[in-house]
Amino acid sequence: MLFIGDDWAEDHHDIAVMDEGGRVLTRRRLTEGVSGLEALHDLLGGYLPENAAPAEVLIGIETDRGPWVQGLLASGYTVYAINPAQSARYRQRTGAAGAKSDKGDALVLARIVAVDRELHRAIAADSDVAEEVKVLARAHQSLIWARQRQANVLRSNLREYYPAALSAFGQDLHGRDAMAVLGAAPGPKAGARLTPARVQALLRHAGRQRYLAARAGEIVEALHAPRLPARPGIEAAYTATTAALVAVIRELNAQIGVLQGQVEESFGRHPDAEIYLSQPGLGPVLGARVLGEFGDAADRYADARSRRNYAGTSPVTRASGTKRSVLARHARNRRLADALDLQAFTALSVSPGARAYYDARRSRGATHHQTLRALANRLVGILHGCLRHHTTYNEDTAWHTTTQNVELRAA
Repeated sequence: MLFIGDDWAEDHHDIAVMDEGGRVLTRRRLTEGVSGLEALHDLLGGYLPENAAPAEVLIGIETDRGPWVQGLLASGYTVYAINPAQSARYRQRTGAAGAKSDKGDALVLARIVAVDRELHRAIAADSDVAEEVKVLARAHQSLIWARQRQANVLRSNLREYYPAALSAFGQDLHGRDAMAVLGAAPGPKAGARLTPARVQALLRHAGRQRYLAARAGEIVEALHAPRLPARPGIEAAYTATTAALVAVIRELNAQIGVLQGQVEESFGRHPDAEIYLSQPGLGPVLGARVLGEFGDAADRYADARSRRNYAGTSPVTRASGTKRSVLARHARNRRLADALDLQAFTALSVSPGARAYYDARRSRGATHHQTLRALANRLVGILHGCLRHHTTYNEDTAWHTTTQNVELRAA
């Protein structure tokens, strides 16, 4: 076997090669891209016997994605994605001075796969469809997060000079009603001139079809309420800023809609889409996020516990002497955790078993968020069983049919 440490950067890779005896055979810096990957093949070929299998080359690298990693997997090498926090701890084990270099980091990664590879999981290649779903779902989620950041800036601005708009639209500043009205009246003077008929026209053009008159009346009443004026120059500056933010949020709304269609189309082509959609609380978008983050490699998760640990829904136990505590797992995939939390919350209204499980834990004193994490943990296990057996979700099988049994299992 050969053990390779690959410390990567945008334009190069520092490579350290070790043999089974722990000797450092060579250290090289290779360029990113096709030429660098070819140079790596030539380098390793000089140390491998002719009958050696590519899987006998074990590579440690601090990422699990990108063209370089895909090239390593396509070559048949065994690749381990090492968490950067873990490799930093290994670096401290080899020296207390705090020295750090790219060549030294490559050697640390080589030692990890040589000595402790059984503590890490080799990258399992996902299907092309799963990779496509992952990219699209992540991009869609990132745009939603970006829109929320812009909405937060807009809320902060409106609080300074246009609080009537906050009264009119509340927390839904990126919604169609707010975008339509603020686009036409980004400042308090323009807002005070709006009539119910004009607001109805704006809402109708934005797509609202129901309760037009009532909603327009509420908005006009809020915008016409007495207010403390801001200084004229300040108000004009904030009005211009709000107009720009509204334009940005509108475009984000449009692109989020476009990406959502692409996410749903790509997700619908995956062979496991029906299984994901059968799970309580998962629709096309959340299902795509969960599929993309979990991946679809058959041998990635040995059991339900492994999947739960990766999801971050299972707790962490810390025990020392007479002290023992069970804590939430905060080091986790944020995107997956966000999707699973939304799934658990939505499942409360569509799954009697999930609702009974939630109520049973709440009755024992668990907080709302603690109970949602526990429910998400249970739902991940159910999903794992469905994927393993290639079957869709069944309420009776998942929760053992009776509320009494659900409560007993929750205990």
